[in-house]
Amino acid sequence: MKLLHFADAHIDMANYGRHDPETGLPLRVIDFLKSLDTIVDTAVAEKVDMVIFAGDAYKDRSPAPTFQREWGRRIIRLSQAKIPTLLLVGNHDLSPAAGRAHAIQEFDTLQVPYVKVLAKPELLSPKDLWDLPVQVIALPWISRSGLMVSVDTTDTPIEEVFSNIESRISDLVSSWLDEIDSSLPTILTAHASVQGAAFGSERMVMLGADLVLPTSLVKDDRWDYVALGHIHKPQDVNKGAHPPVIYPGSIERVDFGEAADDRFFIVADVQRQNTKVEWRKLAGARPFVERRAVIQPALTTEGRVEASNENVTETLIAALPKSKDLDGAIVKLTVEYPREYDSLIDEAALRKYAEKAFEFHLVKRPQIEARIRLPAGQTVSSLSPLDLLDQYWRAAHTDPSDAEALQKLAREILANSNENSEGAL
Repeated sequence: MKLLHFADAHIDMANYGRHDPETGLPLRVIDFLKSLDTIVDTAVAEKVDMVIFAGDAYKDRSPAPTFQREWGRRIIRLSQAKIPTLLLVGNHDLSPAAGRAHAIQEFDTLQVPYVKVLAKPELLSPKDLWDLPVQVIALPWISRSGLMVSVDTTDTPIEEVFSNIESRISDLVSSWLDEIDSSLPTILTAHASVQGAAFGSERMVMLGADLVLPTSLVKDDRWDYVALGHIHKPQDVNKGAHPPVIYPGSIERVDFGEAADDRFFIVADVQRQNTKVEWRKLAGARPFVERRAVIQPALTTEGRVEASNENVTETLIAALPKSKDLDGAIVKLTVEYPREYDSLIDEAALRKYAEKAFEFHLVKRPQIEARIRLPAGQTVSSLSPLDLLDQYWRAAHTDPSDAEALQKLAREILANSNENSEGAL
């Protein structure tokens, strides 16, 4: 059978950019919808036998009605083309409150033809799948915290509790595997982390909350394809071996953590013990460009700081790609520089250079120089106020001529202060 597999749509991830005046949609949402259109168009044009979406339609379980409308339009196209479609519930689709509807509940409630929502672990046989010659075991998002309610955790180390929970899930899936028809292709679809997978930008979100599936479970050779979602980095966790264990990744770049990775969906020819996988690149994904620059203080032989607006700005522009390569990209330039150079960074010139970018972010990180250290055996209390000022001018890389003038002024102020004190006595 011909399977199309994608995951992590997050179509309402509008964290950059403006709104489109024609549609009223955020431009970044349009980026995600273009990728989704490419996927749906491929499914319809190539008449695939099944589509599996492995979870996370939105960024959270309370999408705006406008975004629900746009997602629904694409899924209804699959339904109208009579393409069996499985929608797995992901962690971003679920409410943390018990009893609340998940974000793709309406397809189940309205019983949309050829669309099945997978909201609980289950084994699906051909009669559950419009008589397709295939078997599917589904594992939607299962949180550790949810499962801990049914586990006695009294005086049990938390690591052991987590291990017990994961063992129970593995035992359940293994028992289903024992029931399958060995003559038919078998697919596992899960929205979960797998041991050994390389994390993308979701790393911080997932820490401490993930149910982790063991590699022995997903690499069981009784599977003919493993369709995963949740991790945004595209990868085959079982590369070069049977079965393919695939995270296709998110359909658009979500943030700078995904800047280096291309975006994909999968078209697979699933056969018993002989599955062929084709990675389809989503060519229209918006580029993210991230660069760093470090400006070092330039000192003359006299210890004077020497810099100009022009050479600082030129250094920063040189850290960016050519202007034409920024066209339509989301760009972030992080600059570390001495605090006294703050006025020398010409932000207007940088924005002019990156004017073709979709969005330009300048992150300024002024560095505060460490305090000057006194020679061994010398203490602050042993220095006069004028000596301390001299140390300060040196630490601040003050121009020597300016330092001399300031030191002279300080001597005069201190002298006048002393004379006034003696007169008062």
